[in-house]
Amino acid sequence: MSNVFSADFAGRNISLKANYVAAQADGAVLVYYGDTVVLVTAVSLKSTREGVDFLPLTVDYQEMTFAAGKIPGGFFKREGRPNEREILTSRVIDRAIRPLFPKGYFSETQLVATLLSVDKENDPDVASLIGASAALGISDIPFKGPIAGVRVGRINGEFVANMCPEKMKESEMSLFLVGRKVTPGTSGRPYDVELVMMEGEAKEVPEDIIVDAIKFGLESIRPVIDLQDQIQASIGKVKRPVEEPVPDEELVARVREEALPGLKEGYAMPRKLERYSKLGDVRAEVIKNIGGDDAVLSKKVAGIIENLESRILRDMIIQDKKRIDGRSSVDIRPISSEAGVLPRAHGSALFSRGETQALAALTLGTSADEQRMDYVGGEEIRTFLLHYNFPPFSVGEAKMLRSPGRREIGHGALARKALVPVLPSPEEFPYTIRIVSEILSSNGSSSMATVCGGILCLMDGGVPVKDIVAGIAMGLLKEGNEIVILSDILGDEDHAGDMDFKVCGTEKGVTAMQMDIKIDGLTEDILRKALAQAREGRMHIIGKIRETLAAPRGDISQYAPRITTVKVKEDQVRTVIGSGGKNIRQIISETGVTIDVEDDGTVTIASADAEAAARAVAMVKWLTEEAEIGKIYRGTVKKIVDFGAFVEILPGTEGLLHISQIAKERIAKVTDVLQEGDEVMVKVLEIDKSGKIRLSRKEALGAEVK
Repeated sequence: MSNVFSADFAGRNISLKANYVAAQADGAVLVYYGDTVVLVTAVSLKSTREGVDFLPLTVDYQEMTFAAGKIPGGFFKREGRPNEREILTSRVIDRAIRPLFPKGYFSETQLVATLLSVDKENDPDVASLIGASAALGISDIPFKGPIAGVRVGRINGEFVANMCPEKMKESEMSLFLVGRKVTPGTSGRPYDVELVMMEGEAKEVPEDIIVDAIKFGLESIRPVIDLQDQIQASIGKVKRPVEEPVPDEELVARVREEALPGLKEGYAMPRKLERYSKLGDVRAEVIKNIGGDDAVLSKKVAGIIENLESRILRDMIIQDKKRIDGRSSVDIRPISSEAGVLPRAHGSALFSRGETQALAALTLGTSADEQRMDYVGGEEIRTFLLHYNFPPFSVGEAKMLRSPGRREIGHGALARKALVPVLPSPEEFPYTIRIVSEILSSNGSSSMATVCGGILCLMDGGVPVKDIVAGIAMGLLKEGNEIVILSDILGDEDHAGDMDFKVCGTEKGVTAMQMDIKIDGLTEDILRKALAQAREGRMHIIGKIRETLAAPRGDISQYAPRITTVKVKEDQVRTVIGSGGKNIRQIISETGVTIDVEDDGTVTIASADAEAAARAVAMVKWLTEEAEIGKIYRGTVKKIVDFGAFVEILPGTEGLLHISQIAKERIAKVTDVLQEGDEVMVKVLEIDKSGKIRLSRKEALGAEVK
């Protein structure tokens, strides 16, 4: 028996159908939002693997091509490795739900969101997030929900929830927000909706508008939270009991006594590797002294030490008002940057902030280098690519190099969003742009270093960006009424803190954000203070970037292709290409250029050699030139007939040279003067309405080709 529950959500009906399919899952919900349908299942093992002291959570979002009435491409004709959107949607759901499982719950858990039907009006990521919360809610899996997601846009000063993707292109922002029900509420309400997770992009939007957008979004998800409460009250299972780990106070005291002095000494060391070396020695010694050969006891000791380290760090910041590296809460680490560090790259920059360092390299390509992203909802063509790499040596580790993981793809996507608003339009700068960010050293905020290095390498490469973009990672520590907001957080501060809030933007406003929160109680006041403090830090970083490069260089690299655009008539495209590609291959062979021809008649010629590009342009113009009355051409006799000869004066353009126009004197036969294949000077006498051309040789005798 199925159970269907519906509500109005952003002006459209959303329906959740439970107990209809996937009966062997712990929780399964079909989400209907318009014609977008997502099945979300939640399964958690009843037992916990021995020795596991963390939550093994996996979240997978997958798009089935039949959802859009398509058959997959490729040889195998079936869905394969996840695309970028599937990976990013999986990350969004994971980041939203992971902090909401209770401490001590260590059973292996998997959520699978499968897109079964998609329209072009309703984004499946919103439906998938809601389905994940609902599936967990009706299951016996312990979960501190419900939560709900919404995408907020703004057009003409008005906020809009879940606008269609096509309309979202006109919006000045696209923020994906996730809110959670928190009781008791304030201002007489039964509950409040607090921000759990956020990410998005904006077109240099001021911070106060961002806060208003968040408030609007959190209010808009109340109907979906109420809907989930209704479902859980009606058909929800009793939650599994969870026993939070009870610390062995005697063991904690012993570990604290032995480890505390050494740990404090370690956290007094500002440099990461020295600190980690000291902390590692302390851990090893205490575990050996107390745990000995007892693996279970040793693991407990290691866990106590980890909690003790977090406590030391939080006390340093909250009570002593001091950070590991001696900075205040608002200080930014020392910044240095260089541009033009790679001689053959089309643009490059080395950006360092504290112990975090990113090498950004720019490559300029043509339209042939565009990336075509084939999603079930349609195709996306990208002319700006940004790839983020995090090699193991950047954190002093030795590991096998693998293809980019979810984290790398997520960080690259965030940095790309941050830079898009300041890029020139394709009409202004007809290049495909690729940035690769190699993280050479990391101690927090490497994605934000990618943003800073990225804007520098764009300017170094002569890309006419509209403004300078910088990024900063903010942190938060909150205990009772004590609140400390941190600027430019270290890796340790991220790990021990309560919030990771990345903010990117220009002097005008925000271009991209990403926030993950581990605690309740993120108020509007805290959010406004964090954004204001982030802006101050961003202005400082922009100033440092400007010291290296104040504006884009006046020209692109000598090694970058020079792109020239020639416009021809649509019916001339075939002429440029030639039979079987003959003409275009000849141009490439003789000049060495790269050439692309669009169906609308746009011919793009790219070459690092300006002279070669000019020759290619001349060849295209020659191929597409149209005959002009009164102009003299050097033509080739193609065919001889009794009454004259047909002469090709331009590629694919022939005219009739009548026998009376061949010579000044009268001739008996055409072949007395001309043979097929002869080159002959002719003048265009007339072009009639049908395009037929009448030529004269006798009027061209002694003349030169213009």
